[in-house]
Amino acid sequence: MIAAIKPTGANTRGLLSYLYGPGRHDEHLDPHLVTGYAMLGLPDPGRDENATLTQLARHLDEPVRLRNSEFGKPVTDHVWHCPVRAAPEDRDLSDTEWGEIAHRIVHAAGIAPDGDDLACRWIAVRHADDHIHILATTVREDGRRPKLHDSGIRVGDACRQIEKDYGLRRLKKGDRTAGHRSAQAEMHKAERLGWEQTSRQWLQDRIRAAIPHATSAEELLAYLEADDILVKPRRGPSGDLLGYAVGRPGDLNKDGEQIYHPGGKIAPDLTLPKLKDRLETSAPEEHPTARRDRPTTPWHQATQALDTLRPETTNTSADEDARTQANIRALGELIEATAQAAPADHRAQLRSASAAFARAQRSQIRAEDRAAHALRTAARDIAHTATGPDGSVLAALTAALVWAAVLAARWHEAKGHAHQADAARQAVQHLQSAADAALAPTLSELEARRPGEGTRRTLANDVRAAVPEHAERILTDPGWPALATVLADAEASGHKPHQLLKEAAAQRELTTARQPTRVLITRIQHTSRNPAPNRRAEAARLRSVSASAFGAPSPNDQPRTTAAPTSQPSRHRR
Repeated sequence: MIAAIKPTGANTRGLLSYLYGPGRHDEHLDPHLVTGYAMLGLPDPGRDENATLTQLARHLDEPVRLRNSEFGKPVTDHVWHCPVRAAPEDRDLSDTEWGEIAHRIVHAAGIAPDGDDLACRWIAVRHADDHIHILATTVREDGRRPKLHDSGIRVGDACRQIEKDYGLRRLKKGDRTAGHRSAQAEMHKAERLGWEQTSRQWLQDRIRAAIPHATSAEELLAYLEADDILVKPRRGPSGDLLGYAVGRPGDLNKDGEQIYHPGGKIAPDLTLPKLKDRLETSAPEEHPTARRDRPTTPWHQATQALDTLRPETTNTSADEDARTQANIRALGELIEATAQAAPADHRAQLRSASAAFARAQRSQIRAEDRAAHALRTAARDIAHTATGPDGSVLAALTAALVWAAVLAARWHEAKGHAHQADAARQAVQHLQSAADAALAPTLSELEARRPGEGTRRTLANDVRAAVPEHAERILTDPGWPALATVLADAEASGHKPHQLLKEAAAQRELTTARQPTRVLITRIQHTSRNPAPNRRAEAARLRSVSASAFGAPSPNDQPRTTAAPTSQPSRHRR
């Protein structure tokens, strides 16, 4: 059940005309009162042919007129309107049941608390099977204004209890992180102009698409302007950016003036302060070896950044939660950047994943954006790269995105963020489809050159030794021949199949994987893309770098010859 409190107005008679009228598409049937502040004596134009809308409006507006006659400043925002709608699959409720529901809604909102004889005047009108409209005037009988702060939260909580009590579809509790719902007028306007999205939906998609391209709020606004979006910055006397609003070309009001929407009215996380926190956070200090060990392409860099995500779901501190929230927010940017840079035949599912994950990016937990620098940098590098990934690289990245979104869903669920967990799970479905499509050509190529039977038997023993609890599923999976090819290729480059399997299984648990071989293929292809290093030479290099990092002199200033890296020869198999 959804109760949507509408912005206040001043025309009680005008709203009654709509409620008792035929509707915009003749959809209003048998409009009539189901209940009100005082059913005895209330005129009902839907049941009494002698009753008029003007009479009913005068009854409702009486406390407003009395207050305005006593005080110098008149009340001009006194009309409170709240449609209450049942889900399509819910049973038809009777007038009596709708009346009971209306009483609970106005009590929760603070319009008419139970037992308050001096509360506001209100009515509930029904003109369809599945919903009612509650209209109230927000001046009490004693001339005071009702306390309506946070009324939306209280009404939402009441709806959740009503659903339980009446056996209706159970919705999730709101948390004030949802985007602004498009009004009917916006939807009708979009339909009239032939737009697939309302202006606010369209603008939200454009802003989110621009975020990976910017490193500051000023850059973001410049990018939006370059994308033909109308931008109205608000600046202080010093020229500092204080706020912004954006407009869709062609979105005009009745006077032919451009309509602008502030970022916070488009989505809660698109206010200027929140965008600055996200975009302008300084990078953490980089370890001396980090730059050397960084992957050479932004696609590999993104996959490696995702490998570091390990959100804890139990007994977490506020700092840990803040870091996790920041990484989830940056994950949304990485999904969006990947959708923009991926080959055209993969973009649809990735864009759907980005749109679905938008709600998962925001919660009531404040993000420590500095913690997400690696993911955010990867997203920006992908957004600015001129070359797309090859098939196996895209498959590895999308598979990593799937697992990251799964972890995000689990964290949100553990924190009680029901809407965000649902959004993350929806994104997982789209990402999984994208990952399957990206991996398909690679699977065909790998299966075409599967190793011989003897090699596969030996590699099967490696699987049983490395991941015994998953061995049966892996070896009976249709993708096993392709995985065997990957393991054979890795061994030829000097890697140990047994070790690669253990590392891949530790990176992404396999119990919940639909097809474990696909997970292992993408993980092992990513980690084994370079030849295995010589362990002694690598250890010596790390000791040398660590010593110089702390300012210590090298034990030998003269250059020395290091043995060439060696690789373990492949095992001979018959």
